[in-house]
Amino acid sequence: MARESITGVVLAGGLGRRMGGVDKGLQLFRGQPLAAHVAQRLAPQVDRLLFNANRNPEAYAALGYPVIADDIPDFAGPLAGLHAALTASADPLVATAPCDSPFLPADLVFRLFSGLTATSADIAVARAGERLHPVFCLCRRDVLPALTAYLAQGGRRVQDWLATQRSTEVAFDDHPEAFANFNTLEQLYTPF
Repeated sequence: MARESITGVVLAGGLGRRMGGVDKGLQLFRGQPLAAHVAQRLAPQVDRLLFNANRNPEAYAALGYPVIADDIPDFAGPLAGLHAALTASADPLVATAPCDSPFLPADLVFRLFSGLTATSADIAVARAGERLHPVFCLCRRDVLPALTAYLAQGGRRVQDWLATQRSTEVAFDDHPEAFANFNTLEQLYTPF
């Protein structure tokens, strides 16, 4: 099946509250920043790659990809990062992955695209077992006006916004470990 062009974005725009306020994507894991691991896994799956970061843009740019910041102020969460990516992208599709999940599936975007097209949805999100991983998503740029309106009304919860859209869940039951993420500094030094 022919695939439309896709911009990938590594979401690194948060405050890292559970890590004590550090810039999570720049924390070292196995000798590299977490965001670099995610970029290495996501870049081969997309046509273009961006980092969404609201702090330390020079450090992210040094990883080799353009950096965009949220248009929505005050660290409004992953939907603000998605909004920035949809705004910046010229491609019809945008794929997102969080900066703290270095083991994301090598076939993430292919499977999300397959689910998106099979169901004629506007958004496809990953699910492993009973757990939804909505920040691992592929969405059409056409959802930008609806997302802009949701954010303007103060909405921030990803799952609440997804409930208002034509979305589909794509099973990754064969890769539940691929969605493991780091929430504390201690986890970075624990064998995974």
